[in-house]
Amino acid sequence: MSDDAPVIVSEQPAANGAVGMVTLNVPKTLNSLTLEMVDLLQEALDRWREDHSIRAVFIAGAGEKAFCAGGDVQALHASAVKNPGGPCDYAEAFFAREYRMNYTLHTYPKPIICWGHGIVMGGGLGIMAGCRHRVVTASTRIAMPEVTIALFPDVGGSWFLNHMPGGAGRFLALTAANINATDALFLGLADRFISADKCDAVVERLLAQPWSEDPAANHGLVRHLLREFEESADALPPAQVQPHLETIRRLTDGDDIHQVIDNILALDTDDKWLAKARDALANGSPLAARWIDRQLERTRHSSLREVFQAEVVLATRIVRHPEFAEGVRALLIDKDRQPAWQYEHSRAVPGEVLDGFFLPPWPQNPLADL
Repeated sequence: MSDDAPVIVSEQPAANGAVGMVTLNVPKTLNSLTLEMVDLLQEALDRWREDHSIRAVFIAGAGEKAFCAGGDVQALHASAVKNPGGPCDYAEAFFAREYRMNYTLHTYPKPIICWGHGIVMGGGLGIMAGCRHRVVTASTRIAMPEVTIALFPDVGGSWFLNHMPGGAGRFLALTAANINATDALFLGLADRFISADKCDAVVERLLAQPWSEDPAANHGLVRHLLREFEESADALPPAQVQPHLETIRRLTDGDDIHQVIDNILALDTDDKWLAKARDALANGSPLAARWIDRQLERTRHSSLREVFQAEVVLATRIVRHPEFAEGVRALLIDKDRQPAWQYEHSRAVPGEVLDGFFLPPWPQNPLADL
């Protein structure tokens, strides 16, 4: 495959079998995902699942800045404004196929190692969260900033945010708060903290492994290998979530979503991390805050399969609605940071409007066969 392909896929011979190598290769856009990239990754995963010579898969991003900064939101915006009200063919195909790829990662029988170095946002976090062996570095910066553009934490966010302790998932979803490697380990989004300069050495060791034909045994080999490269706790960046967990628990302990939002917006603090989170919610879409909360509540006890089926309904409805196009315009297109949100605050959102985002827009869910 050409070195200028948006996803570089190769098979590297190992001591026994081979390792599938994937590099997200659009560093100028921080490796933001397009539909073509999703399809290339899906094709490789499907092929390697059936290829018994492939013992493990390694996924990384090109460049030093980012593993993947999310989906190519400008392409989604173009699709949304091309046919307001929908169907928005490109955007809807992107979401359905991206979530299918995410589900494939979550349920893959062979070890997949994700090298989550640098920026890991939105769709990038969806890839990393789905992998069994997730590595973060001192430069890892994770966020789900969808409330700021009137989207929601998708790509399985309805699953992993709901499994976080002490209201942390709800808080991160509503506030787009950034987290680091230490937070990712605490919240269950990562498994290993390894120095960024050890990437080549890790790959070299992967290729030298005495792989088995048993995927379960190979998972053990990967765990043993990565454990040897782990940095000491002294090297970890300062925690942000765990020291604030009691505050987060208190802020998200409201009688309803309106009180939770009021709690966060009323927060009087000199803490920069908390203040930035508060301000992101204040400037975000009140309508998006409502559908984010509703989605998390609806999927609280859902299976992984049900989560992705629910997410594709909401994503399709959102991309057909003008709030999303306006959010992207203000933050990423015109960059005036003055979005004209449809509702001034969360209480102004009519119940029937919110309900409509959760009604399937087609007779059969495109992910019904997961």
